[in-house]
Amino acid sequence: MLPPIPPGWKPHLEAETHQPYFHELDAFLDREREANHTILPESQDIFNALRSTPYASVRVLLLGQDPYPTPGHAHGLCFSVRPGVRPIPGSLRNIYRELRDDLGIPTPSHGCLESWARQGVLLLNTVLTVRAHDANSHQKRGWETFTDRIIDLLNERSMPMVFLLWGRSAQKKRERVTASHHRVIECAHPSPLSARLFLGCRCFSATNRRLAESGIPPVDWQIPGV
Repeated sequence: MLPPIPPGWKPHLEAETHQPYFHELDAFLDREREANHTILPESQDIFNALRSTPYASVRVLLLGQDPYPTPGHAHGLCFSVRPGVRPIPGSLRNIYRELRDDLGIPTPSHGCLESWARQGVLLLNTVLTVRAHDANSHQKRGWETFTDRIIDLLNERSMPMVFLLWGRSAQKKRERVTASHHRVIECAHPSPLSARLFLGCRCFSATNRRLAESGIPPVDWQIPGV
């Protein structure tokens, strides 16, 4: 059983939970559990991105693909892990390297990105669950329809925002950003497989410039210690 939609998004997404695709998705996840597959993240964390960044607070959408498939890593925010997780995943290490090179931010001591989420950076994956140790295993089960609706809702807002799209999977969603007052920044994925294309993209300073152009305060990308 999927958890309820968090209050900050419920008025906008409650109708989705009554759609046939959503019921089919819920039934699929039940079958996965009945087959003794471990689903990540834990149920209470599936909508953590929506809980951490309410609809009215979003100023940047950072779009990932699906959760980390390693048990103990995923907690509902794309690219983020809880503070005690070691080692920090390779993609996140490359993100931190770009933060340092772009903005001079020292490498954080942990991998938790909740401080970004609290500032209005929606850390959303296009697929919100995964089978443990099996990357991309929950694709094309209904999550894409749900998260496309989130993108559409953000596109419909009158307040400008930045859509930060890393990698081909995220960049496929560019066509959904049709409102001219929004800004889109596309970069390679920070995965070790494409790091040579990601490093040097200077996407963090670019995001803050785009926000400033729209009269919106910049994001403080520095991650506090725990």
